[in-house]
Amino acid sequence: MPDTAETLSAHDVVYDLIPKLHATERLVDSTLQGRIVRCTDEDETARLEELKIEFELEISMIRMNLEHLIQRYSRQLEDASQGCQQGNSASLTLDTHEAVAIESARVLYRRVQELAT
Repeated sequence: MPDTAETLSAHDVVYDLIPKLHATERLVDSTLQGRIVRCTDEDETARLEELKIEFELEISMIRMNLEHLIQRYSRQLEDASQGCQQGNSASLTLDTHEAVAIESARVLYRRVQELAT
């Protein structure tokens, strides 16, 4: 990992990251669960159930670290959610765990989108 701290704008957290995490959760809960229910192959059902558990655990880790980020930058994120220019342009410095969680959220979103298509 590089020596420089990773950053993310408050705007990106409020208008990109959080909505994509919510969409990921909905897709895991609805799309993946629907595929499990409709599946008639036992091996495929087991694979889908394991995948759902994997996604749910990953979402839990992401949420835990995202909550930490939200607590640390609550004022900037509140300003961004209210459309305040100062909040939108705020740059949030991520700790190592938050940076991993943000990247995991992006990867998980792409994986779940692929499943939905």
